[in-house]
Amino acid sequence: MQIEVVGIKFKNSNHIYSFSPNNLELKRGDYCIVETEKGRDLGVVVKEKYEIGADELTSELKNVLFKATPEQVKKAEEYDKEAEKLMPKVVEIVKSFKLEMKIVKVEASFDNSKLIVNFSADNRVDFRDLVKKLAETFKTRVELRQIGSRDEVRMLGGFGPCGKICCCVQNFGEFDHVSMKMAKNQNLSLNPNSISGLCGKLMCCIAYENQTYVEALKVMPKVGSTVNTKEGQGTVVYNDLLDRQVDVKFVKGEDSEVKTFDLSEIKF
Repeated sequence: MQIEVVGIKFKNSNHIYSFSPNNLELKRGDYCIVETEKGRDLGVVVKEKYEIGADELTSELKNVLFKATPEQVKKAEEYDKEAEKLMPKVVEIVKSFKLEMKIVKVEASFDNSKLIVNFSADNRVDFRDLVKKLAETFKTRVELRQIGSRDEVRMLGGFGPCGKICCCVQNFGEFDHVSMKMAKNQNLSLNPNSISGLCGKLMCCIAYENQTYVEALKVMPKVGSTVNTKEGQGTVVYNDLLDRQVDVKFVKGEDSEVKTFDLSEIKF
């Protein structure tokens, strides 16, 4: 059974969530109010109506309630700016409780009905008394949300080792799963210091580019295999997966030589 959905993203998140369009005409870039497990929230349409199998749903499908007005979107931005100003006071209160946690960002819900305090911590933190103190101080509901290191960088921003803005900040996709196998596919150094981003985890770009390398590996000869070229038979010592070029080593007596060929020039 196929179900019609739209893809919605929320602020400070790269994950795309599926919602029922609820018979609304929704286009990419439209802001809308949706029903979530924690109440109503403001999201933006990033994937217009498409169909998925009912078995692909991991939880009950919630509805898009209605399109947000420009005034609602503007107000949500203003509420966030006001919430950011509370950061120093929140940090001061947290320090008074001597809790092992780092406050990353303070934001407001789209309707300003609650304050959301994002924090990172190495271990689980008992913040029940802290929540009471924050609610008492700011006279509003407070939600403390523990986030991972990737989300921390996504919220704060920064530049990767390449000198460009981090992939997660630019919303290049969902990269929660990046593996060493992906790094091997791309002939990258497996030294963690060389392939880790600001968050200390494997760089998102490894996943972003992985499929290109996977497709290239399907058509390239294996390193160490024997191939035929116009120069004779040789052994593959290196593959340039992006340029589709192969370095072949030829041995003649005690001498050896490495030459580069386009993939179309060799047979294997």
